[in-house]
Amino acid sequence: MGLCFGKEMPAESKANGYHGGMVNQNQIQYTKSPGPEAQLPVVRPKPSPKPAFRSDTILGKAYEDVRLHYSLGKELGRGQFGVTYLCTEISSGEQYACKSISKKKLVTKADKDDMRREIQIMQHLSGQPNIVAFKGAYEDNGSVYLVMELCAGGELFDRIIANGHYSEKAAASLCRSIVNVVNVCHFMGVMHRDLKPENFLLSDKTENAALKATDFGLSVFIEQGKVYKDIVGSAYYVPPEVLRRKYGKEADIWSAGVILYILLSGVPPFWAETERGIFDAVLKGEIDFESEPWPSISSSAKDLVRRMLTQDPKTRITAAQVLEHPWMRGGEASDKPIDSAVLSRMKQFRAMNKLKKLALKVIAENLSAEEIQGLKSMFMNMDTDKSGTITYEELKTGLAKLGSKLTEAEVKQLMEAADVDGDGSIDYIEFITATMHKHRLEREENLYKAFQYFDKDSSGFITRDELQTALKEHGIADAETIKEIIAEVDIDNDGTINYEEFCTMMRTGSKQPGKLF
Repeated sequence: MGLCFGKEMPAESKANGYHGGMVNQNQIQYTKSPGPEAQLPVVRPKPSPKPAFRSDTILGKAYEDVRLHYSLGKELGRGQFGVTYLCTEISSGEQYACKSISKKKLVTKADKDDMRREIQIMQHLSGQPNIVAFKGAYEDNGSVYLVMELCAGGELFDRIIANGHYSEKAAASLCRSIVNVVNVCHFMGVMHRDLKPENFLLSDKTENAALKATDFGLSVFIEQGKVYKDIVGSAYYVPPEVLRRKYGKEADIWSAGVILYILLSGVPPFWAETERGIFDAVLKGEIDFESEPWPSISSSAKDLVRRMLTQDPKTRITAAQVLEHPWMRGGEASDKPIDSAVLSRMKQFRAMNKLKKLALKVIAENLSAEEIQGLKSMFMNMDTDKSGTITYEELKTGLAKLGSKLTEAEVKQLMEAADVDGDGSIDYIEFITATMHKHRLEREENLYKAFQYFDKDSSGFITRDELQTALKEHGIADAETIKEIIAEVDIDNDGTINYEEFCTMMRTGSKQPGKLF
């Protein structure tokens, strides 16, 4: 049976942007003094002025030509705001997709804000399974370029059209991937608002290709207690509460339920010739389980669809409950451990030297409420007893909810790494510090503020004494630690750390990353 519906435009279109991640090489250079072997008294040159931050950019960092790093190839697709090209990384030969978005299309402040928010959300979710990975973002005078994972299998929509409908086992596998995305989004404080098969790509053309969510243009960070009223999404997948202009994150489960119904039957549950007719059918909420092939579909599958398409969002099944439903658990779930983005970032944090950890803490303390909205939601979801700190047990449970399978020893190691002040729990700032995405380091003003924190006399250099003073405030100023930091970061071996060396340390990985566990 083929599908009797086609693609449609969203009820509300917004800018499509993704995430940054590449280092700006045009860094400020400070000239250093002669080394200790010089006979003359040391006279330090006046440091360069404060870096000039661009306020007119989308990404908040200096312009950089994407073609210095990638060669752009054939066109892969074209949308309302941009063109996607095949691109090849010059240094590695790896292939990616590069979306070019004309800044002329971002006319209003709202357009630019929407795109920035989508970029922030993609950065926040970066590294999660079933979400397209982002390689980097660049900007020049005319466009923003977003480099992301290449998914050669095309849209899930086209695969559904070709198949007509799926076996229950295949449908359960795809539905598990889709609801995994919803579960992670909700746990990390994001509401998607536009789940549909067109917004999922297949990693390759094989039958068992991984499913990847790709479009977060209508997504928002969930604000506690806020009731959402704007009508967004696409007609077949829009929940009744969105049409009534009073909804929350439960809306995503309805849309996923519509996709599951389509996977099993090949047709949408709410259908009409006009958009108004579709909305009326959604508000009515009558689900057809009588027509073919429903009589031959298991009662357990129908039970799950019914629970996901419950009219009242308060009694609708949650993402976590969908993943625990007997029909979903009936499939053969992989036992392969999955590293969530949160776990990956905490592992990276654990491998950092103490200066970098402290510098990140300074940056975290200076981030705006908007920039840490998603991390705040995630902290609150992990802090189940609402004490304001995350205990060992809460961290273990929270990471498990994000799909990570860790031993007791591994959780303990992460706990100790994030617990900078050593009080046995992770407070709010410690959590933000250990889990924020590396793109925060792209913003020159963030790095400069952190550098100034250590450079107490504004000389343009962090001396051994200044480093000791800063670390001492946090109880980590033993001589061996300071010696290790200077040895790692002081590239020209003059005994101090200049701004360029500081930026290099912040923007690169640990000197000896090795095996984390």
